[in-house]
Amino acid sequence: MMASVEEQAMAGTKEEKDLKKNSSYRYWVRGNLTGAAPKPVPQRLTSEEVAGNGNVKSTTVGSMWNHAGTWEEKVLSSWAGSRVKELLLTVEPVEFEEGTAKVAEVTSCSGDASLVTVRQRKRIGYTFEIEMKYAINMKPGAQKKAVEGKMKVPEACYGELDDLELQVTISPSDVTDSAQRKRVTQTMTKLFLPKIRRKLEEFEAELKER
Repeated sequence: MMASVEEQAMAGTKEEKDLKKNSSYRYWVRGNLTGAAPKPVPQRLTSEEVAGNGNVKSTTVGSMWNHAGTWEEKVLSSWAGSRVKELLLTVEPVEFEEGTAKVAEVTSCSGDASLVTVRQRKRIGYTFEIEMKYAINMKPGAQKKAVEGKMKVPEACYGELDDLELQVTISPSDVTDSAQRKRVTQTMTKLFLPKIRRKLEEFEAELKER
């Protein structure tokens, strides 16, 4: 027997009520926040957690404030000039036919040095003019027991040490024979130049780590 129209309507109403009752949909009611979640309470880190955070190494290149690693320049001229002087004083003596020569003093090291950080990459640069004094202990039978002179590096630049030049001068009064004077200066240039170059290479390696 078929249900009447009234019975069908009542059945439909009951199904709609059951559907609404079992639905998972919920919504917030404005104006009533008594049931809102409580605000988070700050908690102190344990010693283990602090130690763990301290082990994280920063990958930022440059100063701590420059987290983005953008342009940053450090002027290192004062440190660099002093360091070059220290290194050149440790150049090993050279021996040749007339005697043994050593760097007695680095009289000047003038120029500029800097370290630039650009996009998380370091770029170093320097240009120096260096002047030194040397002393030669002449072998027995030579014209003098001791001879002094000067050496000059006209220009020392980063990345161009293969082209390094060394100018050696000796006082005519110390060595009167022109042929001997020329021979001594040429020998000094040949022997000292690679030693000075190696010291400047050592300086460049230190500059990169600044």
